This record gives sequence, structure tokens and C-alpha cells, in this order.
Amino acid sequence: MKQLKILGLVAILAGLIIAPFTQATYGTYVLSSWLVFTVAAMGLNLTLGYAGQISLAQAAFMGIGAYTTAIMTMAGLPWIASVVVGMGLCFVVGLILGYPALRVQHHFLAFVTLAFTTLAFLVMRNEEWLTGGIYGLVGIPRPSVAGLSLMDGTRYYFFTLGVFVLASLSFWWLVNSPWGRAFKGLRENPIRANSLGVDTRLVTLLAFAIGAAYGGLSGALMAPLVQYIDPMSFTLIISLKILLMVVVGGSGYFFGPFLGAGLVIMLPEFLRFAEAYYLMIYAALVVFLMVVCPSGLLGLLSRAIAAIRSREPAERGDLKEGAQL
Repeated sequence: MKQLKILGLVAILAGLIIAPFTQATYGTYVLSSWLVFTVAAMGLNLTLGYAGQISLAQAAFMGIGAYTTAIMTMAGLPWIASVVVGMGLCFVVGLILGYPALRVQHHFLAFVTLAFTTLAFLVMRNEEWLTGGIYGLVGIPRPSVAGLSLMDGTRYYFFTLGVFVLASLSFWWLVNSPWGRAFKGLRENPIRANSLGVDTRLVTLLAFAIGAAYGGLSGALMAPLVQYIDPMSFTLIISLKILLMVVVGGSGYFFGPFLGAGLVIMLPEFLRFAEAYYLMIYAALVVFLMVVCPSGLLGLLSRAIAAIRSREPAERGDLKEGAQL
């Protein structure tokens, strides 16, 4: 079974490597957008799916990462320096935002993160000397790797894919480490986790901070991709879109954000043939998915596999070696 999973992952990676050669410029851009939003959804999946803390601030963290990257690279600094600063800034802000989660939960916490998203939007819109205000920042340069320019869309896709793979491996290590078990314990029963020696305060803060850092990384990839950012790119609607990716794919599942982001980003493109009705069809499909599988597509798959296994006749332990006198 483990070998099949490895072969499946290798096949998926090979497909992602081949994909841009089968697409036009716009198709490559859509694939890059999927990679970028999957990174943001991974961060929210850690905060919401693994730690059980509701957040509507992921778009704000994307904005912090995007504006930090844009300002620093337009000033002539390298992309790697800007992404380190952007992720560090998001980590610190996420750490601070995590403090309300120590006192409020559920929809009250959602209102706190909603207020932060609104505050971040107002700063981006009103501080024209720094962010360009409603006009945004234009002409954001794409990075260079070993002297090789990434201005070409296909080259930047492969750069994004490389960062995406590293982020995914880091996330896999995190959720399968003792920290990952601590996050799950916080989600399932904070009191029990605390009684078992888990520092629930620290784990709650880290869930917000690390999730925010992933949002900052996503923004740092998004800014050079579109080469133009403005405050409207990081509103509450974007946070809800990222939340939809996590919920549709499967909150608390490692591959949930991958599947959810693919569905949310690419499904509208496949519905373009419906012209003016494609958004209505898309909305109806999303509502149908939420009714049929509220635990997400991977949750539905997990339940189906469990049901199939429960129907298999159990082998009696005393007959494994055959009948004996």
C-alpha cells in the first residue's frame, strides 16, 4: 500500500512537470495560481483542520507577504530576502493574532480574524506612500535563479512548483511530527491535551503563526506571478475562497487543500462553455458538494473505504494456522 502511494505521488509530480507543455500561456497561469493558492490553503488547513482554530485572515497574510515582496524586490532586493522578511512578518503577526484564540472560540474567534482582515485591507488601501493605495503596485519583477530570468511564464511555473514541493514536504513533516499530534489533540479535546502535558497555549499560538507564514509565502509567490497587486486582491472574499478550498477538499486531511484548491481554481475554467451562467453552475455545484459531503471530498472517500472494509468478513484468529486437534 505504501509503495502504491509513493508511485501515485511520483505520477502526480510527473504530471505537474509535463502539464505546462500541454497548455497555452493562460493555462500555465491557471496552474501556477493553483499552486499558489494551495500553499495558502495548506496554512489554513493547519490552523483550522489540524488545530481546530477558525480563521478568516488568510487573505490578509497573503497581502502582507505580497506587499512585502513587491516593495522589496522593486527596491532592488533579491526575492529570497523578501520572502524571508514577509514570512517572518506574517509569523509574528500570526503569533499576536493567536492570542485572542486563547480566550475566545468558534464564531467569536472568526469575528476577531474578520476584523483583522478588514484592518489589513484598510491599511493597504489608505497608506498610499507605502502600498500605492487603490492603484496598487505595478511592474513587480520576477526573481532570477542562478542568473536565469523567470520572466517566462513556464519558467516561473517550475519555480513555483519547486517552492510548492518544498512547502508540501515541510508541511508533511510538521503534521507527522509530535507537533502535529499536539495540533490534533488541541482540535479534539483541549482539556485532555492539556492534562497529557501539551502546552495548549503555545500550540494555539503556533497554529496561527505557522499558518500565517504559509499565507505569506503564498503572497510572495503571487506578487511576481501577476506582477500587479492592489488591496482588492486580499479582501474577505479571498479568505472565504481559501476557506472553501480547505472545506471542500477535506479539512484535517493532508491532501485536502490540494484537491480543494484544484476544484475551486480550475472548475470555473471548465465551465466557461456555459458563458454567462458558468458562475451560477459553479455555485450550485459547490452547494451540492457541501450537502453531500460536509466533511469534504477526502472525508467522503475515507468513509467509503471504511464502509468497504467493514463489509469484508473478518478472519478468525484461531483458524489462521488451520484446524488442529
